[in-house]
Amino acid sequence: MKFMKGAIVPMAKVLLLINSSGGLYDFRNEFVKALAAEHEVYVSMPDDVKEKELKEEGCRIIKTAINRRGINPIEDLKLYRTYVKMMKEIRPDLVVTYTIKPNVYGGYAAGRLKIPYIATITGLGGAFDRTGLLLKLVVTMYRAGLKRAACVFFQNEENRGIFQNMGIMGKKTRMVMGSGVNLERHCYEKYPSGEETHFLFVGRVMKERGILEYIEAAKRLHSDQVFFDIMGYCDEDYQELLDALEKEGVIKQIGFHTEVHWFLAAASAIVVASFHEGMSNALIEGASTGRPVIASNISGCKEAFEEGVTGFGFTPGKPEELIDAMEKFLSLSVQERAQMGQRGREKMEREFDRKMVTGEYMDEVSQILSNRKG
Repeated sequence: MKFMKGAIVPMAKVLLLINSSGGLYDFRNEFVKALAAEHEVYVSMPDDVKEKELKEEGCRIIKTAINRRGINPIEDLKLYRTYVKMMKEIRPDLVVTYTIKPNVYGGYAAGRLKIPYIATITGLGGAFDRTGLLLKLVVTMYRAGLKRAACVFFQNEENRGIFQNMGIMGKKTRMVMGSGVNLERHCYEKYPSGEETHFLFVGRVMKERGILEYIEAAKRLHSDQVFFDIMGYCDEDYQELLDALEKEGVIKQIGFHTEVHWFLAAASAIVVASFHEGMSNALIEGASTGRPVIASNISGCKEAFEEGVTGFGFTPGKPEELIDAMEKFLSLSVQERAQMGQRGREKMEREFDRKMVTGEYMDEVSQILSNRKG
């Protein structure tokens, strides 16, 4: 029970539907803590990576299998039915969903059961690059999942515009700057003073993340003073290629890490070459650490830097433009690079503080629960 001005008000039940406990804990934990301080929080998730930590914060965990990639009618119908059963048993006052399958199937389940829900569009990936029946299927799924949403959060205006043009809307929308960045966790670090330059590619090693363009730049620009590092999970399709390039001294593989701060701090510049982003966590964490960024000029990246001030942009899929941006960076002195990084940190403090994002979500939660009780 929760006490408010002499009245006893039952704590609300809030159900979070996610496809990765690591993603929830690493990028939205401040929101989870804020929810748990006021409400009874349930988390439906497919893995146990951050189960211990979330339980310690007071969350009740429900293991739910999710095939994160592709559409499988049998598996997806099973997921929908699992969500329906879960909601009937828990009887939450509010459901909060992230990523496509929880948004679609969890949203549809909540809507059918007349439970208010908040959805977050964390990025479109290549879903809306499709044509014909595949595109129609994706649009139909999103429309069904979001049409009864009390609020849909977007992380960039382009994604919101695409949804509006295709008639995929909830009752209202709000805009946030991605998940924001924890300014204390990714605190400013003094810029490296050595003569070496270390470019750091951050992201899953796959075509859509621009790995081929980064490799092309590495082949052209690497030297005994210029190094190209890669941090992120590598798809099997690229492992043999990366191993060969590392053997030749063209790149260095750092691999996947859950704690990235000190890798960001050791870099000279953070590189994100993605074709699609909701809002790039790698960019805002790198900038928060005080590192210049070199990034795709796309929604989800361009909001996180200022051209020539905190970094340099380029057109994704254009290796010559990436190389040109890197050469501009290489022409800067260490002092100029450090100043660029400092300005990036200041931008994060002004615009991307995670406390502001958490506040936006908690404000929406309060409005929905107040209306429900009323």
